[in-house]
Amino acid sequence: MTTLFTEDHEWLDIDGDVVTVGITDYAQSQLGDVVFVELPKVGRALKKAEAAAVVESVKAASDVYAPITGEVVEINEALAAEPALVNSDAESKAWFFKIKIADKSELDGLMDAEAYKTHTA
Repeated sequence: MTTLFTEDHEWLDIDGDVVTVGITDYAQSQLGDVVFVELPKVGRALKKAEAAAVVESVKAASDVYAPITGEVVEINEALAAEPALVNSDAESKAWFFKIKIADKSELDGLMDAEAYKTHTA
């Protein structure tokens, strides 16, 4: 599985033509304690850079953007029940949604882990 990152602090785990999307540990640390997560509906068509989900913390509400164009095929129901998962396990159990890739060329230009580390330094 390949993991890439966006400038907006989303991570993507690519598995064939499906991408799992979440926010990075860096992003959750900037937000503070997460108290609510709003996820997209399964079947929703998203365009790259479109607001797909919302994460609210004690500090602020932030959009989570679709890193690529595609259709939402699954959401992480556990986040609705336990939004604090974002703080405790942002880059694993706290994924937000899975999206079926419409155009793999949109993955070009995303950052690998090393480039993302430089971006947040």
